[in-house]
Amino acid sequence: MDRQKPREDCDYSEWREGAELIARNWSHARDERVSRAQRPYVSHNHHRGQLICIDEGLIQVNTEEGTWLLPPHRAGWIPPDAVHSVYFHGSLKGWSLLFAPSVCHELPNAPCVIAMNDVLKVLSHRVLGWSKVAELSPEQSRMLSVILDEISRAPHEDLYFPLPKDPRLQKIAQSMLNEPANTQSVEHWASIGAMSSRTLRRLVRTELNMTFNMWRQQIQLIQAMEMLARGKSVGDVSFALGYATPSNFIAMFRKVYGESPARYFSRHRAD
Repeated sequence: MDRQKPREDCDYSEWREGAELIARNWSHARDERVSRAQRPYVSHNHHRGQLICIDEGLIQVNTEEGTWLLPPHRAGWIPPDAVHSVYFHGSLKGWSLLFAPSVCHELPNAPCVIAMNDVLKVLSHRVLGWSKVAELSPEQSRMLSVILDEISRAPHEDLYFPLPKDPRLQKIAQSMLNEPANTQSVEHWASIGAMSSRTLRRLVRTELNMTFNMWRQQIQLIQAMEMLARGKSVGDVSFALGYATPSNFIAMFRKVYGESPARYFSRHRAD
């Protein structure tokens, strides 16, 4: 069957006439001139489901439900037509697998972050050599089935940060992101949202199903992940977040993710 050829500038995420599975490499250069506040959140969606695979850098994916962090050697799944926006933190390098909606019915129906195992990584790189236009061969269709199985069975990583709906909580969250080293009391943050500390604690528990301290810690982890992905030392990160010593920050990180920052970012790097 003949297929329409894509335009020269086609990014393939909107390509409706191509193969059921398309792979492409991509990179993004760091721009130190652009601050966090200047980076745009542009909500959009894509016809195809996307598996975004990171070799270097950090991506932050924002949806209506919340934020997912995508560090190196992990993969982020975005279902077809899911509304999202993306932050690129520093220099990035990776690849994407783009799936036609017809083959996505067994994959997660919400964005998530999964670990990249050897099978999925090797098969993904083989897909990079496939035609983006022609129908899949029987052999390629079998490989596609394995890839879909690997994604559907992969364990989800705990890199989710719920986004508050209440505008007062949103204002507080933004202030925390802008002042990562600010260790003032809950009363201080409550005043930014023009509420009492009791109301702030209640709103966080009711809307986000966690304590205020847990919420504050997750916001700090977003900052920590971004800085570590940019190559900042653990000492620099712990100081920027207001920790008394690097060991205190490492202990917090290990409590949440089960391993040290150095181990977390180096895991699978030699694969």
